[in-house]
Amino acid sequence: MKIRIGIGILAFFALMALVGPLLVGGDPATTSNDVMQGPSAAHWLGTTDTGQDILRQVVFGARISMGVGLLSAVIATVFAVLVGLVGGYFGGAVDEVLSALTNIFLVLPALPLIIVLAGYLSQRGVASVAVVIAVTGWAWGARVLRAQTLSVRRRDFVEAARASGEQPLRIVFYEILPVLMPVIATSFLATVVGAILAEAGLSFLGLADLSTVSWGSMLYFAQTSQALLRGGWWWFVPPGLCIALIGTGLALVNFGIDELANPRLRTIKVKQK
Repeated sequence: MKIRIGIGILAFFALMALVGPLLVGGDPATTSNDVMQGPSAAHWLGTTDTGQDILRQVVFGARISMGVGLLSAVIATVFAVLVGLVGGYFGGAVDEVLSALTNIFLVLPALPLIIVLAGYLSQRGVASVAVVIAVTGWAWGARVLRAQTLSVRRRDFVEAARASGEQPLRIVFYEILPVLMPVIATSFLATVVGAILAEAGLSFLGLADLSTVSWGSMLYFAQTSQALLRGGWWWFVPPGLCIALIGTGLALVNFGIDELANPRLRTIKVKQK
């Protein structure tokens, strides 16, 4: 049930990002004389202090926010898989070096590091922000995958593959990697949530590309225009609610994957019934 609800939420936002801009049309930066108008038939989610349609901004902003989240998660997950699996399987000096690198990034405060790195970016587009977020978000996944690899590498099918003369890298990516896919999927989804929140945080602080509309940039302009003090709740509630809902959807899918991959959770659930 959890995974179905989560997938439904994610499917809604995916359609919003892919098809939504075609349905609402226009330019999210277009201004009008309808300044700080609440939700109405003309503007379903109201307008900003320059007359920009908030519904249009929410729909267009989904592409940027979700794009940064997915791109960051892909980069971070690939790096975590390489570091975690290689270090966990080979051990020795390789594992020590990779573990030391992982530990360094684990103890570094993520948000201040993201802010510092983003402040030195000459280009603050989607790709640049995604790379900065990914640099700070791979270490936890790598640590979990290393621990799982240390356990899996002692199993019989890995020993049989090693005895048959298979190359180490083939064993890592063809024998061990498929077994760890549920763990990798869980790490990926958690990284997507963190990346979307990090993008929103950077935009809210004015460190992302504010010329493009994202949920974070909407919150930034709502804050700088004092929307809360002016009673313009419709300006900051929709993007904040979108971030909360997509985080909820990803969390539900994550919980569902845990239940499918972990027989103990299914057993406990059956006993409770």
